Amino acid sequence: MILSLDIGSSSVRAALYDFEANAIPRAFAKIGRSLVVTSDGGAEIDADDAFIQVAAAIDAVLKKTTKLNSDIEYVASCSFWHSLVGVDATGKPTTKVFGWADTRSRKYTDILRKQFDETARHNRTGARFHSSFWPAKLLWLRKEFAEVFAKTDQWLSFSDYVSLRLFGNTTTSVSMASGTGIFDIRKCEWDSELLKFLKIKPSNLPAIAEKNSDTFILNKKHAKRWPRLSASKWFPAISDGAADNLGAGCLTKSRAALMVGTSGAMRVAYTGDPPAQIPDGLWCYRVDRKRVIIGGALSDGGGLYHWLKQNLNLPHDAESQVAKRVPGSHGLTFLPFLAGERGTGYNESATGAILGLRSGTDTVDILQAALESVAYRFYEIFDQLNSVVNVKEIVATGGALRESLVWAKIIADVLGRDLIMNNFRESSSRGVVLFALESIGKIRHHREIHLESKGKVKSDANTHRIYRNFRAAHRASYKKLLNQPDV
Repeated sequence: MILSLDIGSSSVRAALYDFEANAIPRAFAKIGRSLVVTSDGGAEIDADDAFIQVAAAIDAVLKKTTKLNSDIEYVASCSFWHSLVGVDATGKPTTKVFGWADTRSRKYTDILRKQFDETARHNRTGARFHSSFWPAKLLWLRKEFAEVFAKTDQWLSFSDYVSLRLFGNTTTSVSMASGTGIFDIRKCEWDSELLKFLKIKPSNLPAIAEKNSDTFILNKKHAKRWPRLSASKWFPAISDGAADNLGAGCLTKSRAALMVGTSGAMRVAYTGDPPAQIPDGLWCYRVDRKRVIIGGALSDGGGLYHWLKQNLNLPHDAESQVAKRVPGSHGLTFLPFLAGERGTGYNESATGAILGLRSGTDTVDILQAALESVAYRFYEIFDQLNSVVNVKEIVATGGALRESLVWAKIIADVLGRDLIMNNFRESSSRGVVLFALESIGKIRHHREIHLESKGKVKSDANTHRIYRNFRAAHRASYKKLLNQPDV
C-alpha cells in the first residue's frame, strides 16, 4: 500500500491506496485547520502546531487500519504551494509559516520591480513579483525583522519543515521549489541573481532532489511512533496543484484542470519546456524536471462563497433561485478580491467591490453577481492560457464545484466550454499516489493515468453570448477601479 498525505492550508488528509491507485475503504482521515488571519494582512500558522496536525492525520489513519495486513511500502505527499518558514541551525522555527495569502510584504514588490526587469524575471522564475512569493517575503523579513533574518539558517516551504522533523533533512522537490518565485524553471536551480539581491546563500535553501524516485526513511523518533512506517520509503512532497492535475488526468496541453476549493486555479500540465514567453497574467512552475504546469490562480473561490453564506443571510434555496434567473439580470458588478488579487493582474492593493446596488437589490442578486464574477476571472486565465496552449477539454475539480452545480453551470457558460466533472473527490491525494507509482515504474506513461468522469456540465451557446457582454462590462469596471491595464 501507499500512504498519501495531502497537506493543505485548510486541512490535512491522510489515506491509504493500493498499487492500482484505488483508495482503501474507510482508510481516510482529515484534520481541519485554518491559517490565522491578522488585521495587517497576515495569513500564518505556527510551524509546530501545523506539524502536529500532519502527525495527527497519520495517527488517525493508522489507527483506523490496524487490521490491514498489507505493508505500507511508500508514503507520498503533496503540500500547499508558496508557504515560507525560517528555521535556525538547530531546526527550530524562527518564524511562523506564512501562506500565499499573507500580504504584509506587499510594499516590497515595488522595490523588486525597480531593481529587476519583471518581465524577464517572470519568464525565468515563472512568477510575477507579488507578496504570494518568497522574494517579497524575504525582503520584508530582512528589512523589518533583521534579528530574525540573521538567526535563520534555512528558509523552507512547510513541506520541507515536515521533512526536517521526520527525516532530519530538508531536501525538496523540483515541484515545491518551482513555486517559490526564486527558482529558475528552465535550469531547475535556485536563481542566483535573486539570491544575491536577497542576501541568501544556496546553503540557506533546501537541496533539490535529483530524481522523482528519491526517497527517505523516518528518523528513530518517528519510526518508534509509527512502527508500521519504520521501513516505508517517503517521497519528497510535490505541490497540491500539480497533484490535482495528475489526479484529474490533466497532463496534456489540450486538457485543463479548473479547481475551485478555498481559492481557485486553472492549470495545464504537459511534458516539455516552459513557453518561450509566459503570458503576463499567468504563472509557470514544474511538476518535475520533465513536465511543466502553467496557469493562473484566483485568491477568491470557495472562500468567497463561504463569506457570502456567513454574511448575507441567504435563503435556503438561494442556488435554485440563481438557476432560474437570467444571467446578469441583477445589474451589479462584483469584483471578487476579498482576499486580494493574484491572477491575472497581480494587484497588491486590490479589494472587493459591489457596484450598482439599488433599493431593490436582494441577497440572491449579490450571490449571483459574485458567482458570475469568479467565472469572469476564470475566463481571463482561460484566454491567456490559449495564447500558449490549445485547451480542448476542461476538467472541474475541487469541493466547491461538486457542491454547487449551479456555479459549475455559470462557469461553463461564461467559458463557452463544457465542464467534465471529475469523479474523484480527492484528486490531489490520488494524484500524488499516481506520481509515486510512476516514480517506481508501476506507471510508465501519463497516458496510463485515466480520467474518471461523472458526466458533464453543458455550456449553452446563447447564454455564453449573453455573458460575453457582461464580461466586457466587468473588465471595464476592473480596469477603472483598480487602475489596471485591460486584461
